[in-house]
Amino acid sequence: MTFSQFLLLSLSFPTVVEAVPSILFLVLCLPAIGYHIYAIYTSITFFFGSTKVKTDFNPPVTILKPICGLDIDTYDNFASFARQDYPTYQIIFSVRDSKDPVIKVVKQIIRDYPWVDIELVVNDRTLGSNLKVGNLSNAQTLAKYDIFMLADSDVRVGSDYLRRVIQPLHKSEVGVVTCLYRPVTRGWVANVEALGISTNYLACVMVANQLGSVQFALGPTIAIRRTLLEKIGGFAAISEHLADDFQLGYLSAQAGYKVVLSDYVIDHLISTISLTDLFHRQVRWACCTRVSRFWGYVGLIFSHGIVTSLLFLFLTGGSLLGWFGFGLTWITRLSMAWIVGAIGLRDSSVKKFLWLVPLSDLINFLIWLYSFSSNRIEWRGQKMLLTREGKLVPLKVEVPAYSSSCTPR
Repeated sequence: MTFSQFLLLSLSFPTVVEAVPSILFLVLCLPAIGYHIYAIYTSITFFFGSTKVKTDFNPPVTILKPICGLDIDTYDNFASFARQDYPTYQIIFSVRDSKDPVIKVVKQIIRDYPWVDIELVVNDRTLGSNLKVGNLSNAQTLAKYDIFMLADSDVRVGSDYLRRVIQPLHKSEVGVVTCLYRPVTRGWVANVEALGISTNYLACVMVANQLGSVQFALGPTIAIRRTLLEKIGGFAAISEHLADDFQLGYLSAQAGYKVVLSDYVIDHLISTISLTDLFHRQVRWACCTRVSRFWGYVGLIFSHGIVTSLLFLFLTGGSLLGWFGFGLTWITRLSMAWIVGAIGLRDSSVKKFLWLVPLSDLINFLIWLYSFSSNRIEWRGQKMLLTREGKLVPLKVEVPAYSSSCTPR
């Protein structure tokens, strides 16, 4: 290095140092602020845009419900599907263990709604390591109709659920329809988890929808034609995957069909009662997303504005710019939480506990970091290894048979 080059570098070094806070702002805070604003825009577009319902499209539908064990308000959840304002539909409940207490609830539903075509399948046949998919496959054997509606056991719907969710399938290019969901909670742990779902996870889903990159489905509700399911390999094609819902949407998109996010929002009852349950459940979901969409999952760092703004404030030594970046990030984040969760999803937990959003975000950030360190997950007491392809390998069973076969939580 010549003397003149050294002198030039020395003179420019203070300028570089002075620019560091601005660079940090651009790297740590600006992407998060931009994301928050865009999520607000997509939420307003999604929830308040005009929606046309093609009311003369009412094909017969078979609802497949894999069940195991008792959730919160199990009877009311099941009964909501028997109260559909829809011409022709069938409900098939499928359970693995003949001693499962949920069977008693299903039989009561059958007695209380004799005019509804309801079937109960009790079969311990497994298709793969994902026992929920095995339940779906067992239920399919009694399906009468060519449009399937896959619905988890811990969700509740209104009487217009079928009529509205099924509408996009009147277009032949649409292969899958899925729904957002509104968490219904009991207890503070469930409320913290619900905040992460309503104000963060589902915001990401709507952003993906706005960008036209929805190639996945959400587990609580998935509508799919029987012919398309067979075309992508049937339930056997997803029977080893943890992210069976993602795979149904992804494989359908790869087959050339569109995945549509319905404007119908269902209720999803959150039964998490301890921090341990919260940790295992969130880690499972995080690992599921990581193996399904790795680079998109890495990019979630830009959505963790609460954490990155704190880091920016610390690195700038509490400077004026540091506080400006911190304040603007938190204002846009909390505004996004309120508009997406409280106004759009009408989630009562967001209205009551908006002030806990930073805590929820911190927990989600720590889980996001942790999910890169391990491929071992716990699912209803059963320890499993998650392969790089997103498949499940059971390691050890520690619970009774009917508990280990439950729908994922």
